[in-house]
Amino acid sequence: MLKMIDLPYPLNALEPYYSKQTLDLHYNILYKGYIDNTNKTEEKLEQARKNNDFSSIKCLEKDLSFFGSGVILHELFFTNMGPAIPTEPNSELMEQIIKDFGSYDNFKNQFNSASAAVEASGWCLLVWVPKWSKLEVLQCEKHQNLTLWGCKPLLVLDMWEHSYYLQYLTKRPDYINAFWNIVNWNEVNKRFYSK
Repeated sequence: MLKMIDLPYPLNALEPYYSKQTLDLHYNILYKGYIDNTNKTEEKLEQARKNNDFSSIKCLEKDLSFFGSGVILHELFFTNMGPAIPTEPNSELMEQIIKDFGSYDNFKNQFNSASAAVEASGWCLLVWVPKWSKLEVLQCEKHQNLTLWGCKPLLVLDMWEHSYYLQYLTKRPDYINAFWNIVNWNEVNKRFYSK
């Protein structure tokens, strides 16, 4: 059974860039729902295996992909934010960003543009692609669509409306720009080192 991760900071720690109210709703209600639904889906799959009855396998596999990916992305999102932390990547990651995007500003511009262009519900990710030995910016619809197999997420931004609407309403660019003030580059660097 999956359990919720503990936030590495208090609910008000990301203010004024990410409100306590938004984080409380996001973490304690929505993320918890993904945990609960992943666990329920796993229980149903276990029962299907036990009974050798796979008549609802298509629905269960879709649910597992959706809810399970939602859990993983939310955990990456919550832990790649934090208060009072370095505002840029360390030298090794910065070198890779410059190599792959031309400059740090180019990377941020691409990430911001990709985030703003996420249609409806989804995510924007900076990923390491081991097969190509390079960084890429990807969009992800819902939680599981438009993924690139084998990549390692380093930095994720939740672009579902629940992530910003209470505080930013329809001003997605304001939310995206505020995000850079609370990126926990220590965590992103750690993910890059473990590539």
